[in-house]
Amino acid sequence: MKMTRSTSDHSTAAAGLESNDALSADVGCSMEEAVGYAVLPCEHELPVADALALKQDRVFLLVDRSGNIAPAGRCSLGLFEDDTRILSYYELTGAGTPPVRLSAQVVQPFTAQVDLSVNDHAFGGDSWDPKHAIHLQRELVVDEGLVERLTLTNFLMRPIDYWVELAVGCDFADIFELRGWKRDARGQFFQPTFDDRSIHFAYRGRDGAMIRSAVCFREPPRSIGPQGARWTFQLMPGVPVQLEWEVRCQRRRSTTVAGASLEHRRKRLSDVYDKWCAECSRWTSDVEVFDDALSRATVDLRSLYITAGGDRAISAGIPWYSTVFGRDSIITSIETLPLNPTIAVDTLRYLARRQGVRENSYTEEQPGRIMHELRRGELARSGEIPHVPYYGTIDATPLWLVLLHETWRWTGDLNLVQELLPNARRALEWIDHYGDLDGDGLVEYASTSARGLVNQGWKDSGDGVPFPNGRLPDPPIALIEVQGYVFDAKTRAAELFERAGDADTAIRLRNEAERMRAQVIDRFWLDDLGTFALALDGHKQPLPTVTSNAGHLLWSRLPDPRHASRVARALLGPDMSCGWGIRTLSARHPVFNPMSYHNGSVWPHDNALIVMGLSHYGLAADALPVVGATQDAAAAADLNRLPELYCGISRDGAAAPVSYPVSCSPQAWASGALFLMLQGMLGIFPDAPHHLLHIRNPVLPSHLQELTITNLAVGRARVSLHFARHTTRTLVNVLAIESDDESLQVRIELG
Repeated sequence: MKMTRSTSDHSTAAAGLESNDALSADVGCSMEEAVGYAVLPCEHELPVADALALKQDRVFLLVDRSGNIAPAGRCSLGLFEDDTRILSYYELTGAGTPPVRLSAQVVQPFTAQVDLSVNDHAFGGDSWDPKHAIHLQRELVVDEGLVERLTLTNFLMRPIDYWVELAVGCDFADIFELRGWKRDARGQFFQPTFDDRSIHFAYRGRDGAMIRSAVCFREPPRSIGPQGARWTFQLMPGVPVQLEWEVRCQRRRSTTVAGASLEHRRKRLSDVYDKWCAECSRWTSDVEVFDDALSRATVDLRSLYITAGGDRAISAGIPWYSTVFGRDSIITSIETLPLNPTIAVDTLRYLARRQGVRENSYTEEQPGRIMHELRRGELARSGEIPHVPYYGTIDATPLWLVLLHETWRWTGDLNLVQELLPNARRALEWIDHYGDLDGDGLVEYASTSARGLVNQGWKDSGDGVPFPNGRLPDPPIALIEVQGYVFDAKTRAAELFERAGDADTAIRLRNEAERMRAQVIDRFWLDDLGTFALALDGHKQPLPTVTSNAGHLLWSRLPDPRHASRVARALLGPDMSCGWGIRTLSARHPVFNPMSYHNGSVWPHDNALIVMGLSHYGLAADALPVVGATQDAAAAADLNRLPELYCGISRDGAAAPVSYPVSCSPQAWASGALFLMLQGMLGIFPDAPHHLLHIRNPVLPSHLQELTITNLAVGRARVSLHFARHTTRTLVNVLAIESDDESLQVRIELG
């Protein structure tokens, strides 16, 4: 590492962040020259579950458990903003024995603490009996960048000379590149520059946009260069020494005071989270680890919020999906209505404002279509990918209609419905005009973009919609769960239009929904398998693949009770239920792979929709093993945090499910899964427009004896409920109802 001696004691860390003077002599160079290392291939990826993930708004950090981004360029690690890695190498080293990690913990979603130690061997200690001599504590906070405070404490009884070094680098990689996207060319890199207290990196993308990042030091280093800084000092016995620095991207205007201390930022963000938790309902039981999982999910959901274009919405997950997805944000919103309806309201408006208005075969935008994914990195800005936004999803549009109605049922907000009713009309027109490609009354997809998704349902991997033998169907493809979503969307939209005084539209929608119900049962039902086909291919032939997709029909309430009962038995059979939940695909099929993304894995959100569906048909008790398995998975996970998915390998007495290596964590619809499961188990059905809350045949999960919900928002009321299991029955007691308008009535039905 090339460094120079620092001479100034008067410049501030903030100066390097707000000034471009240090970059006035930019010189173009190769990527290796700019970042100071050879870029490593993606096989050096660290599983997300083994990293520390911090997030705040559009910035997130992924580091190893020593607090480093190392080796340089490790493909899943880095500091990211708007799909761009603004720090790709970040490694702390010291003199003498390399620090040994003592512990690493995420304290809150935006802050972590790593404790390291150095033994006394390097300072003349007994090599046969080394003692921990120096404690190094790394405190990291993610705000509009990264702030770190390093505290060193000498526990020897004499002074020692010591040094620490921070190596840094920045490759400005797009998140798609880190997932394996091959590019023909990169933009222009510039030689890093430095001054007394800061190191600056710069890159001009192929779209012409200049991106800069800087590492700025509050305490002047002894020496500094383009690849890092070093501090030397004499550590006195028991006297802590602190260093603090900041990493920030300089592409957008900051709303935080530059150079604000770590403590100031941490306090400000803690207040934000305290306010969020106070606004949410609270769920407490007699099992502490279960409560911890729900509390973790609550704060994780707040951390996944982003602000963009003047709107707020929930993003999908870290690290690969730290952006808004239509489907993910909608399903998360549906799951979390019992927790905080704000998520749903924000999602509805965010997606409505980006609803399709024109036809574009590259982005797959169509009038009335709800978007799939919006990206802000260089690949999107330069047109190398169509995500500006990309609209290639078959299910986000009907799901948006379902969310609008379900949000109304929870909030009773007719003004919101009236505001979004024009968007609802356009969404329904899209379903009938663009969604039904061949006019047969079913909704199907066929991609029009050379760089779009082949599969456009929630199982959107290339092999996610297979025949049992692995053969892939020809498009256009009509997915089974999508027909349920459309049926549900039209049924629910009919009630909204009826409430708005449009009886003719309401009647038409109900008739269309009933025709779809009959057609789905006639064309998708597989009597020999006791379930519905995964899809119809482009030749209108069914895919006789037993999957979890059919369970979503129960959530949509499309099947009659007889068919629903048989689907439930198929889902809960040993080939589908592995002990950690319901698999995405049956183990009886040759294409089954428990380590695949969609052909045998277990997804918490998928299970949550199925559990809610079973509840609709009076089968909540049958779903208890699924809820218990999901809770066990959360209890075994780091931070009691449900990941995006895990492998569908049979439990067979294992203490934890087998991890899927690139599973996002935290992930929004995984964080919301337990709340929807509990809503289904407890039979919580709101009717805020009529000032009612129905509790129908509640069933507590077998691992819980009691559960209390406080601050549950139904309309303008706040409700507190207590559930308790007595032998085979679960009883409910209304503890309190607080309201500033018409009183809410709670109607309890016990079977």
